[in-house]
Amino acid sequence: MSQVYTTDHSTSVLSTHSWRTVTNSAPYLLPHLQPYMSILDVGCGPGSISIDLAQRVPSGHVIGVEYVSDPLDGARELASAAGVKNISFQVGDIHDLPFPENTFDVVHAHQVLQHIADPVQALHEMRRVAKPGGIVAARESAGLTWYPDSEGIATWKDMTERMQRGKGGNPHPGRMIHVWAEKAGFSRESIKKSAGSWCFSTPDERAYWGGSMEARARSSGFAKTAVEEGFARQEELDMIAAGWRAFVEDEDAWFGLLHGEILCWK
Repeated sequence: MSQVYTTDHSTSVLSTHSWRTVTNSAPYLLPHLQPYMSILDVGCGPGSISIDLAQRVPSGHVIGVEYVSDPLDGARELASAAGVKNISFQVGDIHDLPFPENTFDVVHAHQVLQHIADPVQALHEMRRVAKPGGIVAARESAGLTWYPDSEGIATWKDMTERMQRGKGGNPHPGRMIHVWAEKAGFSRESIKKSAGSWCFSTPDERAYWGGSMEARARSSGFAKTAVEEGFARQEELDMIAAGWRAFVEDEDAWFGLLHGEILCWK
């Protein structure tokens, strides 16, 4: 698989991803979950969504897959601490999933397609391993906004998008994932489209989101790659970090992110 992921699995990145649950990151899937289901969570990262899914299918099983092993030991520890036994984690490439066809009731990916080389092939693979009548679910960012105006945050947005495109990714593709699904073999009638959002405005929410973004700009694989590969100068990263720190400290600050969502029946 071509490595197009623009960051790493550093503490600041994992802290952001670990906040994600089914409720805040896959609510559109909730009405379709049944206790017996077998679920594949592709691009599981630290496993917080995977573990939440497993708790919701107590008679079923969840497998979380990530393209590198870095976050998987932490995911296993998180599952063990939560007492969740109907889950396992393994390395796997979304472009060539290591499972037979017709294996899972649900195949899920959250903010994964934007980071990979061939999202249509990925959805084709997700469809292949889903059972007949099974569901492929995907959610991707489609747009973002914030208040007040911030040169640092605006620079962050521009740089991250340039960096993602430069490495072969597709920033904020939520507006078009249903088109990719059709190209992957789903009929138009089998695709349900919806939208969801995140909003960070309370002191705790600003501290969580802005603090993690500040930490990424100051010290992470994202910051290292940005400088080494010419996507940003160190002074720009410093300005980004300062912008996020100001966001955390401003009681009027607000950050919103819109997601596009699809449910596709095989």
